[in-house]
Amino acid sequence: MPQYPIESVDNALKVLLLLGERSELRLTEVSEYLGVASSTAHRLLAMLTYRGFVRQNERTKAYGPGTALTGVAFAILQRFDFRGVLRPYLERLNTELRETVHLGLLDGATVRFIDAIESPQAVRVASRLGRSMPASSTSTGKALLAQLSIEELHALYPNQELEGLTENSIRSRDELERHLEGVRARGYATSAEESERGVSSVAVAFPFRRSPARIAFNIAVPASRMSAEGQKAIGARLLATVDEAAQLLHG
Repeated sequence: MPQYPIESVDNALKVLLLLGERSELRLTEVSEYLGVASSTAHRLLAMLTYRGFVRQNERTKAYGPGTALTGVAFAILQRFDFRGVLRPYLERLNTELRETVHLGLLDGATVRFIDAIESPQAVRVASRLGRSMPASSTSTGKALLAQLSIEELHALYPNQELEGLTENSIRSRDELERHLEGVRARGYATSAEESERGVSSVAVAFPFRRSPARIAFNIAVPASRMSAEGQKAIGARLLATVDEAAQLLHG
């Protein structure tokens, strides 16, 4: 502890740290977490809201990250070359599985592929490096969407109808929610020709609390080469690799 601690500053910082663990906070939760009266918690949240570090949902009255907080986080993220840190893991997956590997980033309802290594095999999935695609039509996007709360998901998809890329793409929010339940149960997401004909893939998201951004590893395979057993094997390999890499990022 510092020699002259300032309790109000400490409480404000505790709230921001708590927002790193939860998608939203309620006044009663903040009051209980800090061990202060509701009126004190309200004044603290009002000041954080005034400075843009939190924002209040007008409908639910819950508090979430504000633009100032996300702006600071993004500025720090730009200076942290996590792609360089994760590149050896992509290389290892590419060598072991001999398939195309990607690192994807969730940006709203879109996935951006920010690193990739193509399969060395003659018949392979081409790199999607630099491309953006609807998150609901990719295994990478679905792996990342599965980490969101229902409220966050509905904020991204306020309407039932969803954009798709092929006839196999998920086309409704209800269908997406059912699909994400399976992703959470398995630990990995799959795509069967949902983003492109002839392409199947498996993806595992990094735990949000242990990574600098909402990112995921993806293995893309020609659909003709993807079996049910192969899908499970790739999922298991990705889960182990992400767990190892996440420890490095978090540490």
